[in-house]
Amino acid sequence: MLVHLNNFIKFFFIIVLITTVPTIVFSEEKKIDLMEANWSFSGIFGTFDRASLQRGYQVYSEVCAGCHSMQHLSYRNLSEKGGPEFSEKEAKAIAAQFEVTDGPNSEGEMFLRPGRLSDNFVSPYPNVEASTAANGGAYPPDMSVLVKARAGGANYIYSLLLGYEESPEGFELDDGVYYNKYMPGNKIKMSEPIYDGIVEYSDGTQTTKEQIVKDVTTFLVWASEPHLESQHKMGFKVIIYLIILIVLVYMSKQRVWSRFGTTKTDEEDTFDKVEKTVTEYEGEDPKTFK
Repeated sequence: MLVHLNNFIKFFFIIVLITTVPTIVFSEEKKIDLMEANWSFSGIFGTFDRASLQRGYQVYSEVCAGCHSMQHLSYRNLSEKGGPEFSEKEAKAIAAQFEVTDGPNSEGEMFLRPGRLSDNFVSPYPNVEASTAANGGAYPPDMSVLVKARAGGANYIYSLLLGYEESPEGFELDDGVYYNKYMPGNKIKMSEPIYDGIVEYSDGTQTTKEQIVKDVTTFLVWASEPHLESQHKMGFKVIIYLIILIVLVYMSKQRVWSRFGTTKTDEEDTFDKVEKTVTEYEGEDPKTFK
């Protein structure tokens, strides 16, 4: 049993070394520390800030939606529990602002109608080719799962949006390309999208660049993981279950093994007593045992 356990441990550590060493080696080549924010959704007890999610949707719709799609979200998601939690009436009003191609009608023709809760977010371009052509050959990525698709997650998006700077002396940039210290290669074709006062919040929150970026990043995290809060709750329940299970298994083990007779310690005590008796009578005349 011990031999099998030792072999398993050796195999486990070999797998860990194989999978982690290359990552460590290559990541050390050029590592940039990302900016960090105090995210309300981080940790096992983390939850989304509803007001921040609603403000984040406003930033997306007014600033980002002109280029970036969110085709994996529908308007009804905006009113679901765990998200921005707009009222159903508010979500319907948001959807109705957009025109959706539907059909065919009775005459066999496609037509435009106001958006409904069941519709996916309307894309700014009809296809990838149109979006690429309209953005100087750079395809604006869909933002539905953008946070999950980028190493660093929320901190990377937050850092990227705040990472625009003047390029260092001697750093060459082509026309229509901008310097960003958090972008791989430090070159990005998207101009700086966010600055102080670019939106106006109805709840009175100050529209500083940092606040706006934090709000839209929070919204993008929710878009990538709309069930994050329920997953946190489930994870906490699983941890409690495992703790209770471990305690019950330990108590059962103690109860079962307590029914067995002599333990190893008792055997050792018995052996010590026999050895002591033999030592006491060692060298004595055998006649004394008659």
